[in-house]
Amino acid sequence: MALVTTKEMLLDAQKNGYAVGAFNVENMEMVQAVIEAAEKMKAPVIMQTTPSTVKYASTDYFYANAKAAAENAEIQAAIHLDHGSSFELAMKAFRSGYTSIMIDGSHGTLEENIAISKKVAEAVHPGGVPVEAELGKVGGKEDNLDSGDDNPYTDPKEAARFVKETGIDSLAVAIGTSHGVYKGEPKLDLDRLTEIRRTVEIPLVLHGTSGVPDETVAECVKRGICKVNYATDLRIAFTDGVKKAISENPNVIDPKKYNQAGREKVKRYVMQKIKILGSEGRA
Repeated sequence: MALVTTKEMLLDAQKNGYAVGAFNVENMEMVQAVIEAAEKMKAPVIMQTTPSTVKYASTDYFYANAKAAAENAEIQAAIHLDHGSSFELAMKAFRSGYTSIMIDGSHGTLEENIAISKKVAEAVHPGGVPVEAELGKVGGKEDNLDSGDDNPYTDPKEAARFVKETGIDSLAVAIGTSHGVYKGEPKLDLDRLTEIRRTVEIPLVLHGTSGVPDETVAECVKRGICKVNYATDLRIAFTDGVKKAISENPNVIDPKKYNQAGREKVKRYVMQKIKILGSEGRA
């Protein structure tokens, strides 16, 4: 099936009370793993790349990987730019063929965030591509973007204004999650999420989910989250698979053999998260 946008995908999730998994992919094997897992679970899925990933191997390379994988599958799949750090990068992904774009202006002032988010939405909407933006700051560090330690949460009233003035299609909210590896169990402000859901009509997105207990993620979905991002845990899974394969066979020199082990670990992880999100059988 050809790549699709995230627009209808997330609206269906919102209507039917589940969430779509958005999994960061770093190489061909991770793309394969995500698609294979989604096929097995008959679930819609989003593959996404960060600025550092496309700096490593360009938006064209990752679009081509995602396109090939999607066209050989029978489930709905999208390719999404995660944490687009500039208007220029957003446009580069758009021109490469990405079917969903995030612009992250959360590191600036509210007014600056509104301006850049609106600019990207106005640029890509005529091409039928939806836009995600972030309000508040998800803590920790995503690529080279450090949110700092202040980690202000999303204000529900600001969220309503932000969505109205930008025209974006989905909103990433800050409710206590953090990018990277947690040092302790995260404490999420679920009541804040409920309030944001009351004031915002578009689908909501949860970032920084690696390490968050599954039952907490499931509760977030019940309270209105329609897209859930996973990145750090995928990197860990792939690396653990490769390490284990090499430790068991130190003389291996064929990358296909140990990359296959990493791919399988990622596939199992993705399948488990799809079940938690309630998207199994929704493709």
